Amino acid sequence: MQRTQFKHPSTRRCVMKGVRLIGLLAVGFMLFSCAGGPPKDTGESPCPEWFSNPPQDPDFLYATATATSRDVQLALNKAKTEARAELASQLEVRLQGLRKKFDEEVGLGEDAELLSMYSQATKEVISQVLVGTRVAKQYTKREGMVWRACVLMELPIGAANKALVDRIKANERMYTRFRASQTFQELEKEVEKFEEYKKQQGM
Repeated sequence: MQRTQFKHPSTRRCVMKGVRLIGLLAVGFMLFSCAGGPPKDTGESPCPEWFSNPPQDPDFLYATATATSRDVQLALNKAKTEARAELASQLEVRLQGLRKKFDEEVGLGEDAELLSMYSQATKEVISQVLVGTRVAKQYTKREGMVWRACVLMELPIGAANKALVDRIKANERMYTRFRASQTFQELEKEVEKFEEYKKQQGM
C-alpha cells in the first residue's frame, strides 16, 4: 500500500499544523480529565458547624446569617444586619405570644386603645433591645474575588422582658390592667433573674 505523498510544501505545512492541533487538544483533554473538571457543589455549608446548629438557651435568642462582599468588613456588616432582622422577627413572635396571654387574662383584645398602647410598647421594646444584640461568633473566608462572612448573634431575653415591664409601668392604664395578671408577675420574676445575672457578670 502506497503512502500518500504531499508534494506541494504548503499542503504539507497545513497537514502538520492540523496534526499538532489535534495533539494539543488531546493533551488538554487528558489534563482536564486528570484534574477532575470544574469544582463540584458538594452541598456543604460554607460556614462553620455553629452556623447550622445555633445554641439552644432559654435565656437568649440566637440568629445566624451569611453575606458576601469584595470588602470583608462590608460582608460582616451585611451579615450582622440580616441576623438582627431575624432576631427582631423572633422577638416579635415572642411578644405576640405574651399579648395572647394578656388577652386571655385581662381581655386586651377587647379594648382597642389598650391594644394599641401595647402594640406601640412592643415596637419600642424591639427597637431598644436590638441595640444590645452582640456577635457571639463570627467567621470570614475568601471565596475567589469576594469575602464571605458568617455570624451568630445573640439577644438576651431578660433585656427584652425588662424593657417591656418598664414600658408597661410607665403607662398608668396598662399597668393598672396588667399588674395583677399572672403573665405580668412572671415577667417581673424574669426581670429579677436578669438583674441578678447582670450583677454576677459585672454588667
